[in-house]
Amino acid sequence: MRPVLWWAALPAACAPLLLVGGWTLAAARQPPTYDPTTETLSELAADGATDRWVMTFAFVGVGLCYALTAFALRPPALPGRVALAAGGAATVLVAAFPEPDAGASNHHGVAATIASSAVAVWPALAARRDPRVSWVLRPVVSYTVALVLAGLLCWFVIELHGGTMAGLAERVAALAEAVWLTVAAVALRRAATATRGHCP
Repeated sequence: MRPVLWWAALPAACAPLLLVGGWTLAAARQPPTYDPTTETLSELAADGATDRWVMTFAFVGVGLCYALTAFALRPPALPGRVALAAGGAATVLVAAFPEPDAGASNHHGVAATIASSAVAVWPALAARRDPRVSWVLRPVVSYTVALVLAGLLCWFVIELHGGTMAGLAERVAALAEAVWLTVAAVALRRAATATRGHCP
């Protein structure tokens, strides 16, 4: 098994903390009319939002965490690491191209679509058939997780186009992606440590 850098799990663990902390603090700074169940995370970083820098900082931080983890985690298959890094870069672009006060931004929409989709499919692309790999990289687990993440993303898209819970759906989907990355990074780090411990 290829080595796992000791700091690989650190950015992965920070991603969900930055995400939840960012949306919680940013939502608390909005007017009482803001409803996290119906309104998206992008609205917290949109032009005209109160203290939009909070969610902007969170987006940038999460994106960097994804990119750093993709670089540090060596056991996942290369296509999965590339997808994760692309998702991280696109998440930073989500912050760089905020939604306007009114209407929509094509640049923001494209960046958000790439970010969420890439991070949803990376587990499937990271799968390895080597029997020595950690359980998080085994095909059945990887494909199942990717299917669940893609399903949550589809729920968000449905809610975004006519539903009443777009904010809730986005938060569940985004948090699930971040949490799985943490689980995968920690599991791979532990597997690498155990392997070295059994070496003569």
